[in-house]
Amino acid sequence: MFYFKNSKLSLFGNSKNLEKDIDEFVSILSEVGLSFKLIVKDFLSNATGENFEQRIEKITAKESRADTVVKQIEYALYEETLIPDARSDVLRLLEHLDEVIGMYQGNCYRFSIQRPDFPQEFHADLLSLTDTAVDCVETLCLTVRSFFRDVRSVRDNAHKVTFYEKESDIKSSDLARRIFSSNLNLDQKMHLRYFVEKIDGICDRAEDIADELIIYAIKRSV
Repeated sequence: MFYFKNSKLSLFGNSKNLEKDIDEFVSILSEVGLSFKLIVKDFLSNATGENFEQRIEKITAKESRADTVVKQIEYALYEETLIPDARSDVLRLLEHLDEVIGMYQGNCYRFSIQRPDFPQEFHADLLSLTDTAVDCVETLCLTVRSFFRDVRSVRDNAHKVTFYEKESDIKSSDLARRIFSSNLNLDQKMHLRYFVEKIDGICDRAEDIADELIIYAIKRSV
């Protein structure tokens, strides 16, 4: 398997088990994001109701499964005929994607433990910001899949990640401005802004990973 040469080929050639494991890992990341959207919606509607806690438990289970899959991939990578750069790039990518899963999970725990009191007037904006963050990571998932299947499409997909990241910046700034222009107490304003920033941070991390993927794609194409 050549890492730097034929960009039309899958990175792992005929190693279907390894490709399947990576597909599963990326799917877990996508599913965790979609669950996160529902968790924020449930929280705003019902605070910490039964569905809310059950969804968090599912995310915890998915995070645990992701850890298992990463270990399987790590072992398999050392059985593949790859040059050192290819192996280290893939392992670094998986580590950073796992961080995004952790960011989703961390935000869920924060909602569960801290129970921020978002007034109704901010619900739509918070849901919109959450949707954008998840869309950003969904696009990152497409970028990751393209890296392993068709490296030529990496840059186009990564560009869309950047688009969503900029949208998230705009939405988070607008929401923070509205929060601080309200009549809420300062401590509540600071608390709500904290949650806004944590959700926006998901997009920042996704863009960083997309930028890394562009570099890895260039290395494969040289």
